[in-house]
Amino acid sequence: MLGYRIRTATADDLDAARAVMLDTVYHDFGTGYVPRWHGDIIDLDGAYLGPARHTLLVAVDERDGAVAATAALDSRGPAHPPNPRWIADRFPSGETAQLRRVYVRAEHRRRGLARQLVGELLEFAATDGGYRSVYLHTDPAVTGAEGFWRSLGKVVHDEREDGGASRVMHFEVPMRQPQAP
Repeated sequence: MLGYRIRTATADDLDAARAVMLDTVYHDFGTGYVPRWHGDIIDLDGAYLGPARHTLLVAVDERDGAVAATAALDSRGPAHPPNPRWIADRFPSGETAQLRRVYVRAEHRRRGLARQLVGELLEFAATDGGYRSVYLHTDPAVTGAEGFWRSLGKVVHDEREDGGASRVMHFEVPMRQPQAP
């Protein structure tokens, strides 16, 4: 991870972090901005910086100071709908640390940024003490997403197996023990 610094985002980072996220939903997901799915991207401060137990991390390229990657965590479990009710029941809000917006700009991929960011989010969740599980969902059509998340967690449901139009995969990632200071 030479050449990058991972840190908690500040208000000064929000425009650059938002740009990484919007570029991802437009170019990698192909969906563009969908308010019901991506509303947090517009209000990053309200979603991640303001609330207790939430955080937004950025990986900054030390060569030019640009935000190369993002990762967030909040205490909102997956909602039903659109997720299956049993997923929402298994990962309730308040007890679930949900990983969100783990996005790396294409030119910075394959350098360990996402793995490092997720590691720091897992440490944040463990240190909080109020979370009992870590959840995320991903679109396996995004290059590398399925393999990456399988390397870190366990698939609890693959909606592609339901025969519907959804291609979402739901994962549980093991909680880490907090590191001693």
